[in-house]
Amino acid sequence: MAKLDGKVALVTGGSKGIGAAIAAALAAEGARVVVNYASSKAGADAVVAAIRSAGGEAIAVQADVSDADQAQALVTRAVQEFGRLDVLVNNSGVYEMGPLEQMTQDQYRRMFDINVLGVLLTTQAALDHLGEGGSVINVSSSITTIAPANSAVYTGSKGAVDAITRVLAKELGPRGIRVNAILPGMVETEGSIAAGYIGSDMQTGIVAMTPLGRVGQPDDISGVAVFLASDDAGWVTGQLLSASGGL
Repeated sequence: MAKLDGKVALVTGGSKGIGAAIAAALAAEGARVVVNYASSKAGADAVVAAIRSAGGEAIAVQADVSDADQAQALVTRAVQEFGRLDVLVNNSGVYEMGPLEQMTQDQYRRMFDINVLGVLLTTQAALDHLGEGGSVINVSSSITTIAPANSAVYTGSKGAVDAITRVLAKELGPRGIRVNAILPGMVETEGSIAAGYIGSDMQTGIVAMTPLGRVGQPDDISGVAVFLASDDAGWVTGQLLSASGGL
């Protein structure tokens, strides 16, 4: 029996990168998966097609998680389609680096709206459906522990996710809902490649600080998400689990 047989999972930002890997891994363990996307319909459809070709069940649903009505509609669609909701992976996120003097209000609002408000709104929308044994998994970042220069807004947003994770673990624990966060190190994804981080001096510096001596791959993170979603982690909540090669 697969670890997640009978469970339904919603993965926000699931059209590529870490989110796509998590969606596929959850499905491989038996979960029926809702793959959320904001703009990349083709990417989400490709993730769904891959899951279905492997014998799993999945649908793609568009929604901007930083909008309360859309977050609620996303959760409602998941429950309408599959009848329940057991696992919520808050993976949607954006990042942009730069010195403080170049920061704009629009950058701040975009990162905090998606990275922080999106976590709150989607979790809020899911509360009426996540019951005993439910699992909320927030994708944060190891940037909150290394706190590099030129990352004040992004690091601040992920620091907020860490704090929210610990608070909600206490708040939702009496309902039997577990809340944890995964803190990936640098991961080679479409986003990190497009941003120019892969192959850069930043990558070289991070690898030099990483005991396992490489950047991560999406599958390095997806297995951690499967663990946190499963009954294997039934006694684990309020944890900030670093998946960063020791960074």
